[in-house]
Parts: sequence; structure tokens; C-alpha cells
Amino acid sequence: MDGINKNKIAWNLLSKDHYNHFKKMLTENFNILNPNIVNELKDIKGKSLIHLQCNTGADTISLTRMGLKSVVGVDLADQNIFYARKLAEDFQMNNISFIESDVLKLNEIHNEKYDIVFTSEGALGWLPDLKKWAKVVYGLLKDDGFLYVYDSHPFFHIFDNEALTKQELVARYDYFNGGPDIDLPIGGYASETKYSENYWWNHSFSSLINALIEAGLTIEYIHEYDSLFWDMGNMEKIGWNLWQYPKFKNKMPMSFSLRARKSK
Repeated sequence: MDGINKNKIAWNLLSKDHYNHFKKMLTENFNILNPNIVNELKDIKGKSLIHLQCNTGADTISLTRMGLKSVVGVDLADQNIFYARKLAEDFQMNNISFIESDVLKLNEIHNEKYDIVFTSEGALGWLPDLKKWAKVVYGLLKDDGFLYVYDSHPFFHIFDNEALTKQELVARYDYFNGGPDIDLPIGGYASETKYSENYWWNHSFSSLINALIEAGLTIEYIHEYDSLFWDMGNMEKIGWNLWQYPKFKNKMPMSFSLRARKSK
């Protein structure tokens, strides 16, 4: 798909900046995952994990530092994989490996099974087809393994970003729309903003849940949060890598997590 190829080009522009940014963060902090993720994953020592859409591998390293036995990171962008391997080498993480692949085609080249399939923080919107994604996830899981997702809430994505920074709600984008939002700016949270055509799909919550169910997964829990994992502007920091608009505290979901297993 053209959108996938365009996204690969766009993300490659950010890779070196992301590497430098996250290398500094990981040097100064043992774990850079937000506390909601850490609390929900609980004890994962000794398990195997595959991290889908791993970017340059910073969260992959944080996950490994939680005591995992083996970890594989997967990303579409070849430069992300180049710098992810470099980052793992910098921190002497010998039990991490990385695969360059479109996640939706990963099952064509990789057939290993894992205790945990993990994806988080701004990942799902870069995928045009959640049904294909859910089937890939199913194929990656051991029979007793689980999927863990932490991402921005699709309801939050209908609102105009500039208005949100003023703590105003202006519905701008469709919720029930499978078409992509096409933009030029990309980055800005861990690099200077770059400009390259990129595609984002805002999947409804029901389309995500139904894709997982249709693939043969059972949802164990869904949690919703009134905070974000990046600062959109004029937000209040409420924890490590967590921000909130005081006006919308307890008022609207901005992030969510879910855990799912293969159905018995």
C-alpha cells in the first residue's frame, strides 16, 4: 500500500534524532515506560516478548530491563531498525534482536511464538488494517501467551489539536471512517518536526475489539485513562511520561490499555 511506503519514508527521517534522544533518556533512567504500562505488565521476568512497531528500540530496551528472557523488536522503517540495533549494542543488550518488516506482513517471514505480544504509545494509527494485524498477533502468541496494547484513545482523536491546547473541544475528524488522515509534518516529540507525506488511520474502538475477537482472542480487560503519554501543549505533567488537561480530568478518555489471550 502506498500509505505504508510513505510512512516508511517519513519515519526514516526521524530515526537518528530518536536514537540520540532515547539514548540520553536510557542513560539517565533505567526504565522509560510510563507507570501505567509497568503496573499492568506486572512481573514478566523470564518470559519471551515481541515488540511490534518498536521505533528505534528504546521501549524495547526498557521492557528487557524488566527481566525478560528474550525480546524481538519489529519495525517498518529500515533506519529505525539500524538505530535500534545500535541502541541495543550501546547498552550491551545481548538478548534483543530486531526485524525490519511491515507488521501486517510479518507472518510471511517470521513464525516464532511468544509469551507476550506488545505494542504501545502511538502505534495502531499507522496501520490501515486492524483485522490483518489481529491475525498476525494471534499467530505470534503461544497458547498461554497474551497481547498487551497501550495507545491513545480513538475518541480523543476526533478533536482538533490546536483547540485542545486551549482546553476546548472541537470535533474535527471522523470517528466512523476507515480512510486515512494525510499530513506532512511528522515527529516533534523526540526530534525536530520533519516534513514528509504520512498516513494515519483513526480506528474506532469497536473495530479494534472486533478485530481481536474475530482473530480468535478473548479480551481480559480494557482500561481507559484521562491522560496522554506526550504533551500536546499546555498540559500538566502528572507522572513519568504522563500528561493531563486539568479541565478534562475524569471527563474524557485520552488513552487506553487492553490485554487479550487466545480463546479456549
